[in-house]
Amino acid sequence: MQFKHINVRNSPRLRRYYKNCAYQLCEYSVGVKLMWRQHFDPQFAEEAGCLIVRNRSHGRTTFDYPVPLEPGASVEGALDAIDSYCLEQGIAPAFVQVPEDALGLLAARYPFLRTSSNRNWSDYLYRAEDLMEFAGRKYSGQRNHINKFKKLYPDARFRPITPDDREELERFWDAFHLAFNKENAMAKKELCYARKLTLQIGKPWCLAGAIELDGEFIAISLGEICGDTLICHIEKGLPQYEGVYPTMVQSFAAYYAGGCAWINREDDGADKGLRTSKTQYLPTALGRKYIVQTATELSQLQHIPTLASQRLTLDALRREDIPAYNRLCLDDERNRLWGYDYRKDLKGPLRESWFYRVAANDFKNRLAINFAIRLDGQLIGEVVLYRFDCKGGAEMGCRILPEFAGKGYGAEAFARAADWSLYELGLTVLRAKCYQENAASERMLSAVMRKAGQDDTFLYFEKRV
Repeated sequence: MQFKHINVRNSPRLRRYYKNCAYQLCEYSVGVKLMWRQHFDPQFAEEAGCLIVRNRSHGRTTFDYPVPLEPGASVEGALDAIDSYCLEQGIAPAFVQVPEDALGLLAARYPFLRTSSNRNWSDYLYRAEDLMEFAGRKYSGQRNHINKFKKLYPDARFRPITPDDREELERFWDAFHLAFNKENAMAKKELCYARKLTLQIGKPWCLAGAIELDGEFIAISLGEICGDTLICHIEKGLPQYEGVYPTMVQSFAAYYAGGCAWINREDDGADKGLRTSKTQYLPTALGRKYIVQTATELSQLQHIPTLASQRLTLDALRREDIPAYNRLCLDDERNRLWGYDYRKDLKGPLRESWFYRVAANDFKNRLAINFAIRLDGQLIGEVVLYRFDCKGGAEMGCRILPEFAGKGYGAEAFARAADWSLYELGLTVLRAKCYQENAASERMLSAVMRKAGQDDTFLYFEKRV
């Protein structure tokens, strides 16, 4: 996949997907992507008729749940593209702000996953008609505040904001900064990002309005409609004007939410004052956002097991194996047939324990498992299980030191590791490949697996259970 940084110029491409998005969560909108792009470094690609957004924050790569352009677009196809990308990058797929309705599909797709949901980032969802009208006894408090505001400021009026209001908008922000008294770093960052987002006023997706009094803005709001939901990205008011916030909430909803079923006023970011305020407007539901971290079958293992075959033992590499293991890993002819050149990953000088440490770290991170093949306790080769796809599949390879080749040890070790992978570890499909000219590997793989295809370079094999 080719990812592009999200910016103002390409935001219309995102809007094609978000304008009909039914997820109801604020992150599935142009406004949030632009507002928080410095924080999450979002980039996008388009696959299988879906929008794929990749985020990078705090050294982690995560993905939004794919957004289909049309009802018939393949979310599964987009997830396949994400899986392929992660496989090449050597990372497990991880998803953020996943809608609750999507959890079932992900759980069926990935056998090992962990989900979590932080209350602090749940969006507040209200019925549009409730905020447009504030009808009924339950909203008597909001109506009282609005009536008092109208009595105190009879000349105040709501109106849309246009690009021609730039100077008035800047004066509002200057006044709001003077009244802003929060020390929370995230709140300060949100204020900075919100001010920049108002530069988008005038774009087709950007809905903006203000309460104006004596030629000055005393409250502003900005949002966009995604599917049947009006998402409110910005709600700011000068606190000295009592009742300005409920007046702004109702006025903005009444002007822009016609035809919408829901209004999303976003999360509270764990701010106590915001939580109190948002709950006082009586949300119908909280839009829960889930983090989904997939894992491989290796996540079940506490340590590398010991396997036995007729002549061999397979177990973890040991420090005393380093000289023999280095000889195996440094054999350029075997590396060529193995299909991997260690030099592309080597940074700096090659240290004696480098190969050993790579194998140990791969298992520590549950990316791969390297079995030492032993004959009478002596290391004679290795079987590696790697490229786990987090859906029940993995790839396996085997290599033997030259002095032990041609005696059937590779086939014996490979068969034992394959049985363990499928019947004990719990994989559903095991894959392998070899170069077309590697007749010895072809014979070994054919003895354990069935041929699954070929291209100009490789022969492909697999075994399923």
